[in-house]
Amino acid sequence: MKYVHIGLIGCGSISESHLKAYAANPQVKLVAVCDLKPERAQAVAERYQIPHTYTDYRELLANSEIDAVSICTWNNSHAEISIAALQAGKNVLCEKPLCKTVEEALEIEQAVRQSGKLLQVGYVRRHASNIEVLKRFIDAGDLGEIYYAKASLVRRLGNPGGWFADRERSGGGPLIDIGVHVIDLCWYLMGKPKAVSVSGNTYSKLGNRSNIENYDFYQAADYDASKNTVEDMANALIRFENGASLMVDVSFSLHARTDSAQVSIFGDRGGAEIEPKLSIATEQHNTIINIDPQITRPGFDFQDSFNREIHHFVDNCLGESQNICPVEDGVEMIKILNAIYRSAAEGREIRLDGEDANETEQ
Repeated sequence: MKYVHIGLIGCGSISESHLKAYAANPQVKLVAVCDLKPERAQAVAERYQIPHTYTDYRELLANSEIDAVSICTWNNSHAEISIAALQAGKNVLCEKPLCKTVEEALEIEQAVRQSGKLLQVGYVRRHASNIEVLKRFIDAGDLGEIYYAKASLVRRLGNPGGWFADRERSGGGPLIDIGVHVIDLCWYLMGKPKAVSVSGNTYSKLGNRSNIENYDFYQAADYDASKNTVEDMANALIRFENGASLMVDVSFSLHARTDSAQVSIFGDRGGAEIEPKLSIATEQHNTIINIDPQITRPGFDFQDSFNREIHHFVDNCLGESQNICPVEDGVEMIKILNAIYRSAAEGREIRLDGEDANETEQ
């Protein structure tokens, strides 16, 4: 059996999903982990029986036994580590977002081309089993031309704090953390049309609502209620060159009655609700019909999707599949996210096909 020897960089919360998926894959050997905190790296190594631990990612990359790496670090380090890993001859799975700026994204893309190595962006929702089913309907033309999508991920109290709430390290709040998932998913299912304009808004009205009592929510390991420099919520309208459009709103903090996840796409022959669970709407014999695919996981299953993502990465490393999350897609998504933030800051629509395009690459 062929094996892929993996090194993991960054032992924060998301790394556990990577590690579980790698441990479940029979073609993987976990070789090394790296974290700025040596005790955290050691704890992970002991739990997963990993022989090597590091506190400097450069030392991990110098290990010739390693074929590929998962990058699970702060967003502001994704570009630096991805480029170094590619130059060291490693294949890369980089957690979303690819990086913080368009300039960084283009540098990563250049490193991929120069190195000839693989980079897979961690758009885990593309790998969900319900998306695989829906993609078959789309590719068969059952939904026709998809011209509109809308996505909403609302947390009424869900700012994780720590580095998530530090714009310098994260690049932003809910837009770049959870919004990237649903924007990318809709764009992927729409056929990845070229974005031509963005109009967006961000709001910082409620803060992290650390005054709220009696309600539990996920908190980062370095949570500090006194520190928060990211937006509470964001919304945007994205227009594409084929005339299609996407509306999105996401929040960490909002006076909403409940948390909610709603993602839908609409074509001229049918539509699909993706979240909270997959359902297809179409018509036959002059009658509107709803189709509820009978699948084990009709909604987004977090760990199962990571298992499928890691399996895809391993197959890519072995040359047994075609990467469905290439670096080019990461670049396009960073262009869109940066344009939304810029639109919000300047209070105007940003064009991605004119003068604004070059200015956005900062």
